[in-house]
Amino acid sequence: MLNYIIWNPDGILFDFGFYQLRWYSILFGIGFVLGYQFVKWRFKRDNVDTKLLDNLAVYLVIGTVIGARLGHCIFYDWEYYQNHLSEILLPFRFSPTFEFIGYQGLASHGGGAGVIIALIIFSWQNKLSKIWMIDTIALVVPLAGASIRLGNLMNSEIIGKATNVSWAFVFKQIDNIPRHPAQLYEALSYLLIFGILFWVDKKQKFKNGFVFGLMLVLVFIARFFIEFVKADQSAFEADMTLNMGQWLSIPYFILGWIFIYRGIKKSN
Repeated sequence: MLNYIIWNPDGILFDFGFYQLRWYSILFGIGFVLGYQFVKWRFKRDNVDTKLLDNLAVYLVIGTVIGARLGHCIFYDWEYYQNHLSEILLPFRFSPTFEFIGYQGLASHGGGAGVIIALIIFSWQNKLSKIWMIDTIALVVPLAGASIRLGNLMNSEIIGKATNVSWAFVFKQIDNIPRHPAQLYEALSYLLIFGILFWVDKKQKFKNGFVFGLMLVLVFIARFFIEFVKADQSAFEADMTLNMGQWLSIPYFILGWIFIYRGIKKSN
C-alpha cells in the first residue's frame, strides 16, 4: 500500500455549524468563474453585448443545478426519491428531523440537458442565435466538468474500480482498496478537450454548431471509456453490460456527430 497514493482529505473547507462550505462547492464555483471569462472573451470577439452575461450566468446556474439534480434522482436513485419528492429540488431533509443536506447527487448528463434548455430560453428572450449561444457555452463546458470532477475527488466520490497500477488512490473514507482515480482521469481529459475546442474556435473555420458537436463527441467518448474503470454509481448497474453513464452518453455522442456534419457541410 505504500506504493499507492493515500487519499483522505476533509471535504469541508469551513464548518459554520449551520452550514458547511465544501471544497466541491468552491471548485464548482471556480469552474463557473473561469468559464465566465472565456464566454466574455467570445462575446467581445463576436460583438455581442457583454451586459447580457450576468443574466446568462443566472440561467446557466439554474439550468445546470436543476438538470443535474433531476438527472441523478431520476436515473441513478429513483427508488429513494420517488418516495421523497421534496428532496429532489429542496436542499433539506424533513425526516426523521429537519436537516440541511445541500444537493448531494448531481449527474452531468442531466446537467448538460438543463444547460441546453436554459440556453435556448435565454437566446429566445434576448433575440440571439441559439446555435451561436450553444456553441459559446460548449467551449467552456469541459472547464466546468474538470472543476466538478476535482470536487468529486475532494469528496472521495465517483471512485474507480480496484486496480494495482502504481498511481492508484486508496480512498480512506471508502475502504483500503487501491482504485483508479477516475475523477482525475475525467478532469484531465476535459482540460485537454477544452484546449482542443479553444484552438478550433479561434481558427473560425467552421459554422456555428461545430464546436458544440465536437464538444459532445469528445466529452462523451472520454466519459464512455472512463466509465469502464469507474465503480458502479448505483447497485442496479452491477448486472448491466454498459452502465447508466455509458447508455446516457450515446444520445449525446450521436447528436454531436450531427452538429459536426452540419458545421463541416455549411463551411464548404
